[in-house]
Amino acid sequence: MPSRASGRTVSFEVDGRPVDAPVAPGQVLRTVLREAGVHSVKKGCDAGDCGACSVLVDGEPVHSCIWPAHRLDGRAVTTAAGLGTVEHPHPVQQAFVDAAGFQCGFCTAGMVVTASTLTEADHDDLPRLLKGNLCRCTGYRAIGDAICGVANTTTPAAGAAVGQSTTAPAALRVVTGGEEYTLDFRSPTKLLHLAVLGSPHPHARVVSIDVSAAEAMPGVHAVLTHHDSPATLFSTGRHEDREDDPDDSLVIDPVLRFRGQRVAAVVAESVREARLALDAVVVEYELLPAVFDPEQARRPGAPLLHGEKTSEVSRIAFPERNTVAAMHGETGDVEAALAAADVTVEGTWRTQRVSHAALETHATRGWLDDDGRLVLRTSSQVPFLVRDEVAHVFGLPQESVRVFTKRVGGGFGGKQELLTEDLVTLAVLRTGRAVQYEMSRDDEFTVVPTRHPMRVRVRLGATRDGLLTAMHVDQLMDTGAYGNHGIGVMYHSVHESTSVYRCANKRVDAESVYTNNLPSGAFRGYGLGQVVFGVESAMDELARELGLDPFELRRRNVVVPGDPMVVTDPDEETDLLYGSYGLDQCLDLVERALATPSDDPAVAAADVVPEGPSWSVGTGMALAMIATMPPRGHFADTSVALRPDGGYDVAVGTAEFGNGTTTVHGQLVATVLGTTPDRVTIRQSDTDVARYDTGAFGSAGVVVAGKALLAAAQKLRAAMVERALDLTGGAASVVDGGPLPEVVTGGVVVTRASRTPGGDPEHVVVDAGQLLAAGPLSADGSHDGTPRSVAFNVHAFRVAVDRSTGEVRMLRSIQAADAGTVLNPEQLRGQVEGGTAQAIGTALYEEVLLDEEGRVTTTALRNYRVPKFSDVPRTEVLFAATHDDLGPLGAKSMSEAPYNPVAPALANAIRDALGVRPHELPMSRDRLWRLARG
Repeated sequence: MPSRASGRTVSFEVDGRPVDAPVAPGQVLRTVLREAGVHSVKKGCDAGDCGACSVLVDGEPVHSCIWPAHRLDGRAVTTAAGLGTVEHPHPVQQAFVDAAGFQCGFCTAGMVVTASTLTEADHDDLPRLLKGNLCRCTGYRAIGDAICGVANTTTPAAGAAVGQSTTAPAALRVVTGGEEYTLDFRSPTKLLHLAVLGSPHPHARVVSIDVSAAEAMPGVHAVLTHHDSPATLFSTGRHEDREDDPDDSLVIDPVLRFRGQRVAAVVAESVREARLALDAVVVEYELLPAVFDPEQARRPGAPLLHGEKTSEVSRIAFPERNTVAAMHGETGDVEAALAAADVTVEGTWRTQRVSHAALETHATRGWLDDDGRLVLRTSSQVPFLVRDEVAHVFGLPQESVRVFTKRVGGGFGGKQELLTEDLVTLAVLRTGRAVQYEMSRDDEFTVVPTRHPMRVRVRLGATRDGLLTAMHVDQLMDTGAYGNHGIGVMYHSVHESTSVYRCANKRVDAESVYTNNLPSGAFRGYGLGQVVFGVESAMDELARELGLDPFELRRRNVVVPGDPMVVTDPDEETDLLYGSYGLDQCLDLVERALATPSDDPAVAAADVVPEGPSWSVGTGMALAMIATMPPRGHFADTSVALRPDGGYDVAVGTAEFGNGTTTVHGQLVATVLGTTPDRVTIRQSDTDVARYDTGAFGSAGVVVAGKALLAAAQKLRAAMVERALDLTGGAASVVDGGPLPEVVTGGVVVTRASRTPGGDPEHVVVDAGQLLAAGPLSADGSHDGTPRSVAFNVHAFRVAVDRSTGEVRMLRSIQAADAGTVLNPEQLRGQVEGGTAQAIGTALYEEVLLDEEGRVTTTALRNYRVPKFSDVPRTEVLFAATHDDLGPLGAKSMSEAPYNPVAPALANAIRDALGVRPHELPMSRDRLWRLARG
């Protein structure tokens, strides 16, 4: 291949400044801009599919990842940073702030560039005009609102932030392209790059590997193989207790268990040189028999993936039959209850592999600081857990490792893994240099864990009046080549999906099985969505058999406060409690909304049945329950400190990746301390900043870290009051209706008796400077994640299905959520809409396909089908009025929960329309067409 030197230099303008840049043959505009330090342009796909890299070239929007750089001479390029600044944003950028038109924000710089070219006349054509810009987080409604000038946020008064739709602290930086993501900074020293040689076989052993030719190639600094790897087994899945996952992985393993698994890694001056050197690595493989079907994998005589490991050391339930984890339990007598039931239904449902498709790919940059400490800047939901495991695997003291994130471009559980940090650590320790490993979109599809595919068999029995008497869930999940999350997902998937219903006779048979497919992992809902699809489909069929309304059948059988939440053991001790209960409200809200025409013109306009005899209309609903945080401990240690300027500094360990925790954390602190969120500065997701945080997963960012911050703010408030009283000699009298002196912005109002007998009390303001003159003021707060509450979601659809083509049109989409106290209505609505949109993708479009030899064939966004603007209906979001005794100020978590009832609700609506039930996801057009034809 030609070298960079064989290219030429082009002169052009970027955001108003002149640039002269070398351009290699075949190079594209995006890489030229990034090399020039223009970090407002993002890499999402490098294939022209997602639009995260959108810029204007001479005023025309283009995808810079496919725009040839040799055309740059004399051109003017405008990025989001050139449209406007934080101080002077472009009108469309301000509109995105006002509408809360983003969540993680990784797509937003490109989105606002495209939106800046639209006029009011284009508002009715947004589904077509935005087809080149994907968003994985928002569900698109807020993006449309931004472009149409609809404001959804407010500016709260001091002390009144909770309950208001405040803007995200980073909003202006996100929309102007200035917010930093993982790789958005220049390395202070020359940066090396890492590329990985993946296994061409689904199951093989490395017999020999010769790296001498690769090591001799230009720019190469090291070639890493299993000979360089630590011998410590670990899991890429991260939890508070590292023993929750099986120790079955090595940094580089000589035994290869899926296509694409690491064989070697080259560290070189550039990505190009590293990739060229990969071709020079000579490997001799011993091919091993492979198995791709979990049903076959657990049978006697099947090829063993981890047969050399032991249950005691690696915590694999049955390595001799490829079973990572198994659960077989029963309460009552299910078979007898089924035999005696008036009505029974049964069926088998199958769910597919789904890619997280976060637009920011996994990436880590590592280096040694001036003290010789290892520093990793990474795209992770769990920086503290990454630090602890890196230290464990490499035998390093924890204090010699720092891990931190900036804003993360989407997670959804996919970044609750250790996928790049270990290899970068190995490279940094080997070379002593700064090293970067950035995955490609192809990597995200072929080596990054997916949602667990499952086979779920459900059998239900009931009396004629609709009371459940028997429930049997038989679940088999393909955990792939490694067991990261294979234990936790299995147990969680059959927990709240079954315990939400009262039934005297229950049985669960669940197994998580190794295969030679790419690994599965954590994904929004953590297994519940797959099993809820089966259970709620079976409940819908039971309602039909009984002639009962599906809402009524649920009302007769769901748990209510006072009922135990039973899977198979009625005597199981648990910290799962009813902190509040809103499932009854959710059922009522959705049922009423579905029966009533919407007042929203956009919803009403979509609720029109297409003309023609081939269209059939149906409605369907489903419910889901979820614990508000993970079990077995989830910890957060936080602090809040008063600043001399009257603002507050917050230290918290949780990461921000579109979950909105940073916004809510600021609201909680501002409300307690009587200030506004803009006076609260949050430092986060850095093992050097906060003492500890288990991580941002399991929807714990608000109910764990938020609760810890609330406690810290309350302690600081009390300390400020106490010091103010000491300084003034005031009395803790009632002020403005409150039982304590009111905390104001950076100070305290103290009431003293009037010096004039019979006169009004004197109010004295003690400001931050006076308070801090006597010494620093700060407070710590912690939470251990127990006890836990439960949240509920109910979703319903009205659909039209074209029997002649299999097309599904969603006429109405409604979800009610029991989220406790709503801390930020617009943000919470966005979480529900985003979860719904992602679940619609799972239900109708998305599937990571593998061939019969375990080879991933879905390797680009264009043939994977992440939902676009045109694919997502406007979901009506309704909130139950509850106050949770266990959450911060009555709030519950609501990031994962909205996903879980969507696919079964849509399947039930399609079944109502077609008269025949779908049993497999995705319910793609071809599958529905075949289903309709009988």
